[in-house]
Amino acid sequence: MKKKAEKKTRAQRREDKQVILRIIREARPIYGWLVLASLISCVIITCAVMSPKILGSCVQLLYDFWAGTFQGSSLTRALLPGCCVLAAVYLLQSGMNYLKMYLLNNVVSRYFTCALRIRISDKISRLPVRYIDNTPAGQILERMNDDVSHLGGSIHDIVDTLTVGFLQIITLSVVMLLEDWRLALIVLIFMPLSIWLSARISSLSEKHFDEMFEESGKLYSVVEESYANYQTSKAYNFEADTIRAHQEVNQRQQKAETTANFLGAMVRPCITFTNALAYIIINVVGGVLIVNYGVSVGVVVTIVLFAKQFSAPLEQIAQGLSTMQRTKAAAKRVFSLLDEPEEQPLTGHLPENIRGDVRFEHVDFSYNKETPLIRDLNIDVKQGQKVAIVGPTGAGKTTIVNLLMRFYDIDSGKIRIDGQDISDVSRDELRGLFGMVLQDTWLFSGSIADNVAYGRPEASREEIIKACDEAYCHHFIRTLPQGYDTQVSEDTVSISGGQKQLLTIARALLADRRLLILDEATSNVDTRTEILIQKAMDKLMRGKTCFVIAHRLSTIVDADLILVLRDGQIVETGKHHELLDKKGFYYQLYTSQYAI
Repeated sequence: MKKKAEKKTRAQRREDKQVILRIIREARPIYGWLVLASLISCVIITCAVMSPKILGSCVQLLYDFWAGTFQGSSLTRALLPGCCVLAAVYLLQSGMNYLKMYLLNNVVSRYFTCALRIRISDKISRLPVRYIDNTPAGQILERMNDDVSHLGGSIHDIVDTLTVGFLQIITLSVVMLLEDWRLALIVLIFMPLSIWLSARISSLSEKHFDEMFEESGKLYSVVEESYANYQTSKAYNFEADTIRAHQEVNQRQQKAETTANFLGAMVRPCITFTNALAYIIINVVGGVLIVNYGVSVGVVVTIVLFAKQFSAPLEQIAQGLSTMQRTKAAAKRVFSLLDEPEEQPLTGHLPENIRGDVRFEHVDFSYNKETPLIRDLNIDVKQGQKVAIVGPTGAGKTTIVNLLMRFYDIDSGKIRIDGQDISDVSRDELRGLFGMVLQDTWLFSGSIADNVAYGRPEASREEIIKACDEAYCHHFIRTLPQGYDTQVSEDTVSISGGQKQLLTIARALLADRRLLILDEATSNVDTRTEILIQKAMDKLMRGKTCFVIAHRLSTIVDADLILVLRDGQIVETGKHHELLDKKGFYYQLYTSQYAI
């Protein structure tokens, strides 16, 4: 058991080291700016070393004047140069601190966190649909926002810890030893204890930061789901359950965050305590040295001031170690997203003049390898045919569309368009063949004209109006306040569901793709709108190869070919009247819709 724990600890240390090294590598675009910030930090350290020395000299002058050993005509004239230099040093130190923070804040925000968020967004666009389907949107948002912000903050800590922290400790140690090695050793003896306590406490907080970020991602998902389904929650009086789910996740996240922050906050008091002990001992020993060994008051005051300064870099290092635990937890989540396997780019091309013939040859597919869904699927669709896909829920209707669009890749077999295997073709080129009108409409934030032209951005306003006129939505668009320039989104309530559906049909008409996928676009609308949608779809389907996922079988009675699916397999094929005459599974589905 002990060996296993030690092995796990070594593996964890290696992982932590790799994460930190990768954070440093990710900051490569801003290395130059970080070097500049480090040089500014060196100026700050120089000022920090000079000020106690100058102040100690001034105190020595005051002591000499009080003791009657002052040599000079005027104390004020003797103190004035030192005070002026001290004021200039403090002013320069403050200015350099401001310049460094301004530089780091702007550089890190512009060239690190912003660039990292752009990379994540670009990465998501290249991830397979399977990953997006299996990952809650809230977790992705949390990684892109909070986790990246923590990574940006870590750059500040790394610069401060490596330059202002360690470099200042080394410089102060050398200067104190030169001033008086006996007093300097008192300060330096306590330094290893402070650093050891900081590292020990910080390591204890790491697992709690991991848990905190995990629960934070779940919290994002719960909140996102609550707002996305707000009306449903209201309609079913589900608010109490939603609040309870939120409270449960929130309490777990709060507990983890409280523990992690508590352990992280303990570091600074420990540093302060050990430094206070050193400070007390220095004052006592310094007094003894002044009285018994003739050490000057100025030297003791200088060492005392250096000792006070010595706590600042130790606290910076301690704070950096504490923050690093939070940063490592955030970095692991961000890097795990960036390292997700991407869809492999393909450079193959389809024939120039696509007719629209589609063949499924012995296709097998499953979302879960342990649960086969589609087995030995064979379909032969000719150019211009209207093919209806019917079957009970879970039979694999939508899956066929997902495979055709290559949202998912088949396990075995071939899918061909005009004889070309689509697994060898660029996904962008393949998806450019299809127009889609789905049961769930979706409008993007922008004007109505922009939404209609979504599949063909270069379309002119006249072409957009013509497509809307053919889709029977031009009339209601003209009644809107700004017409085609009216701003809409998915949450727009001034446009009905049927009107949104007509807009999506206009979008497909304008795109004018060779193949169409239709997912029962006439459901959830009134009878009059259903007639308009059906007319618009008839225009849309002319001369195109169409795949219609049908739920209401009355809408596909004129289909050229009906594929009846059950448990991922085609059990019947034919036209409507042929399948009814067989009185098989399709007959049962059709008659069950009119049983009442």
